Amino acid sequence: MTSRPATGFISEQQEALRHTLPFADTQDFEDADRGFIGSREPGVVHSEDGTVVWDNDSYDFLQGEAPDTVNPSLWRQATLVAKQGLYEVVEGIYQVRGFDLSNITFIEGDTGIIVIDPLISTETAAAALALYREHRGDRPVTAVIHTHSHIDHFGGVKGVTSQEDVDAGRVQVIAPEGFVEHAVSENVYAGTAMGRRSGYMYGAALARGPRGAVGAGLGQTTSTGTVTLIAPTLEITTTGQEEVVDGVRIIFQMAPGTEAPSEMHFYFPDHKALCMAENATHNQHNLLTLRGALVRDPHVWSQYLTEAIDLFAGEAEVAFASHHWPTWGTDRIVAYLETQRDLYGYLHDQTLRMLNSGLVGSEIAEQMELPPALENAWHTHGYYGSVSHNVKAIYQRYMGWFDGNPAHLWQHPPVEAATRYVEFMGGADAVVEKARASFDAGDLRWVAEVLGHVIFAEPTHSAARDLLAETYQQLGYGSENGTWRNFYLSGATELREGRFGTPTTTAAPDLKANLSPQMLFDALAVRVNGPRAWHERLTVDVRFTDVDESYRLRLANGVLTHTAAARSDAADVTLAGPRHALPVLAEGHVDAESLAAAGIELTGDSGVLERLGAVLDEGDTNFAIVTADNE
Repeated sequence: MTSRPATGFISEQQEALRHTLPFADTQDFEDADRGFIGSREPGVVHSEDGTVVWDNDSYDFLQGEAPDTVNPSLWRQATLVAKQGLYEVVEGIYQVRGFDLSNITFIEGDTGIIVIDPLISTETAAAALALYREHRGDRPVTAVIHTHSHIDHFGGVKGVTSQEDVDAGRVQVIAPEGFVEHAVSENVYAGTAMGRRSGYMYGAALARGPRGAVGAGLGQTTSTGTVTLIAPTLEITTTGQEEVVDGVRIIFQMAPGTEAPSEMHFYFPDHKALCMAENATHNQHNLLTLRGALVRDPHVWSQYLTEAIDLFAGEAEVAFASHHWPTWGTDRIVAYLETQRDLYGYLHDQTLRMLNSGLVGSEIAEQMELPPALENAWHTHGYYGSVSHNVKAIYQRYMGWFDGNPAHLWQHPPVEAATRYVEFMGGADAVVEKARASFDAGDLRWVAEVLGHVIFAEPTHSAARDLLAETYQQLGYGSENGTWRNFYLSGATELREGRFGTPTTTAAPDLKANLSPQMLFDALAVRVNGPRAWHERLTVDVRFTDVDESYRLRLANGVLTHTAAARSDAADVTLAGPRHALPVLAEGHVDAESLAAAGIELTGDSGVLERLGAVLDEGDTNFAIVTADNE
């Protein structure tokens, strides 16, 4: 991508921040370095075929004072997050940080180690385990704990254990109730769209450097190796539930509906160590991640932090999480958790107060100010979530997409609206000329808005594309939020170089293998091209021979439905086979040859499956974001 320097007004913003933010507070640097044992040299992880799946050394440029092309607050956070190696949290608890978006933690038990959150990829998890063993000995893995259902906390599980060891009872897998359902559904139903937007969010196509990707705030970026999943052997269901795992006492606290729909905290009383999963990290988290998800509940989030304080914080001597560095000392832990709690509670309550006064999401986002005690804490800064997009998410959670103004009830879609806007504003050339004056005045948000209309109305207008790309680049340079920076710079990249697609995917075979039949059928249903299937009517019976389960699928009116209720009438076609053959159906391979290869027996009219396959759409991993589809 064309590399441009920061403009004068961005440089002035960065200089002002250097003088107003509390950079003299170095406690986070002391905590991030505390307990350091050793690092991986070089800090690069490869797959079996030699492909680089993680390169922490690519962030070696994060040294010294921030250049004008990076917000100094984000530069500080990225410098902290890029630290890599094995660290002692307390005696018997060790973390490897800087090997993926998240941390992996090792708890030493009587006979081996308990692994907490084995990263995204098997390759990075295995490398982290090797680093631990290099310094602490070749201890076997006796258990794995997943704090919650996001992929950066379970995807690398087969890098630290195997399905065979779990099936043989040599390794326990522990997770909160509902873990598998949520882990699989998030990555399968809307996985294509989320994956495309994740490329923007984590800067997957950006060069790393002061004018490119510097990190995502929560972690540097995502690894690109092999994603796996092993179903839990023990589900945690109740707050206060206590388990002894390899001689280690653990007390659990359920925290569903917070940062993830299935999540839990837990306390190690013999170590006086509290694991806060991803609900208390050294940044403001997302209430609605920019890649897309269901809106999270900040009210419930703050309540579970209160409960954690009441249950554990008064005696804990260290609190650690699945991202960032620990906090030591009971008083500091309580203050840290209270501030995190108050952050989410304040955003929730004040958004509700203002929306009940008639303000809409964008207005609330502009008016929302954090109280000084929250604003001055580094760990409340919006490096991953932000006040702006979190407030809009809260509005969306309670009020939906419509702001009550009838002018917004039936608006034109982007291309049609853009065509009309540009015509009203005197044509594309006139808009670009006016936008250039606004750019020179530093009104980048307005430039982005009006030039967005030009690009959607006239996708090949080179002057508009150039100026919009430059605008996005400068907005990225000024952003404190790592994911905002990545979105802006990714948008600039696609305007200049074309769409880069989806560099990483998460719909791994293990995820599809863990689909329940109902989830599988739902995943197929969302691929049905409704208009193309309007006049199709067919039925398919699916019988699982190893578990004695049967389902009837019915396609009619463009909708694929399913039921487990018994039917007396015969279906058009019947499929019979074992549950482990589900992945072939999840892939949409409903042709007779693929089914036979998977061990599925077909009786009836095979042409019915051809008709079903003909109405199934593949998702588009390269859909347009900053330009129109007809570009």
